[in-house]
Amino acid sequence: MNILDLSATELTAKVRGGELLPTDIVSAYFKQIETLEPEIDAYLLLMKGSAFEQAKTLENKIKSKKPLGALAGVPMSIKDNICVEGSPTTCASKILSGYKATYNATVIERLTAQDAIILGKTNLDEFAMGSSTENSGIKVTKNPWDTTRVPGGSSGGSAASVAGAMALTSLGSETGGSVRQPASLCGVVGLKPTYGAVSRFGLVAFASSLDQVGPLGRDARDTALIFETIAGHDPKDSTSLPNKVESRESRVVSRTIGIPKEYFDVEGLDPEVAKAMENAIDTFKKEGFTIKEISLPHTKYALPTYYILASSEASANLARFDGMRYGSRVQGQQGQEEGELIQTYKASRTKGFGAEVQRRILIGTFALSHGYYEAYYGRAQIARSQITLDFSNAFKEVDAIISPTTPTPAFKIGEKTQDPLAMYLSDIFTIPVNLAGIPAVSIPCGFSKNNLPIGLQIMASHGQDKFLLELAQSFEKATSREFIKRPRITGGKIND
Repeated sequence: MNILDLSATELTAKVRGGELLPTDIVSAYFKQIETLEPEIDAYLLLMKGSAFEQAKTLENKIKSKKPLGALAGVPMSIKDNICVEGSPTTCASKILSGYKATYNATVIERLTAQDAIILGKTNLDEFAMGSSTENSGIKVTKNPWDTTRVPGGSSGGSAASVAGAMALTSLGSETGGSVRQPASLCGVVGLKPTYGAVSRFGLVAFASSLDQVGPLGRDARDTALIFETIAGHDPKDSTSLPNKVESRESRVVSRTIGIPKEYFDVEGLDPEVAKAMENAIDTFKKEGFTIKEISLPHTKYALPTYYILASSEASANLARFDGMRYGSRVQGQQGQEEGELIQTYKASRTKGFGAEVQRRILIGTFALSHGYYEAYYGRAQIARSQITLDFSNAFKEVDAIISPTTPTPAFKIGEKTQDPLAMYLSDIFTIPVNLAGIPAVSIPCGFSKNNLPIGLQIMASHGQDKFLLELAQSFEKATSREFIKRPRITGGKIND
């Protein structure tokens, strides 16, 4: 039995049945990490000591015949913008160097309460701002399918850890596609939940009206298991929905799948991605779904709307990082007109923040400035409401909407770093979902001629997270799970 081949459901069943010891699971995963991490660079922090402590505590529960949690023995990685008490939380930024979280995020409390085991914290684009993990202030993560290519972002470390079997499941975060996009490029499943379905307490804020914690797994069933654990109301989060998102199998009424014409008439859509979408549509037809072309007419405004709103909120949220209360401080020069305090702010933020974070802070500050607020931020909010209305109208006609997750498979490291707009376009299909606050999932649906994964995005109406995951599982079953694969690995090297 190869422990790394077991799904979360299979693994927990074997732990409950006494066939697997949690310490053996942790040992198997750390052996894989030790083999591949030098090549992949998925992790910023390995928590080997605490992982074995958690495993031994779980074994004591088994011996004393105490009830086990739903995630008993499941080894997980956590994106390093989610707080784990006593451990560094860097957001892959130099400005937070030396900071250790003083509390657990709500999602961490819920995972550990169900006996999940945390292996470590994963790399990301600094403060979750990016689409390739190249904006990390610490290191660049590589795609396990081809280490010359990006894993996507900003949750690239989380997606790469699952794809490389260096974690069974993971938590990432979404602001404009940062779970689904890397899930697509790494060939795993990633869920962006309904806004408010999962607590944001303990997630370092980027853009508060868009941010959302989301799970990643090898398949839809594992991803659903993590979602079930972390979802639900949290009084510590003022944006948390009042009740846990409930399953509504009855949502499938017309068995109709919508195809938004705006998503398939995009310049730069890779022909291999388009072909994979055609095959996915054929699969749904064979499963008895009616395919209907729909229109989401305000999609063309999604990208500028997102970058105005997200940057504006980032400008406000990141103002707290000034080198005074926590993190790295660079002493300012004395005798300046502004005074030593302002100089310290400037020096700390200039050295602590990377280029992309500084760019977005400046964009956001400009958009919120006097004389420009209504011209930019105000109009972006109006556009957001129209994009949300587009989805609301579409879901009156269809049960779900499908599209590519990304326009292309994984691109080369360094290919888009000098062209921010080209990088932003990587999220063109995912951003509208965040603006509307609806759930969406990316699942593998094909491979390019270079053996790179291609992702299918499925979107559903507000609160239909479980229905969405059930539909994803149905697709996996209909395709005989042929796209649920791992890159071939031998001798510590990833092979083509």
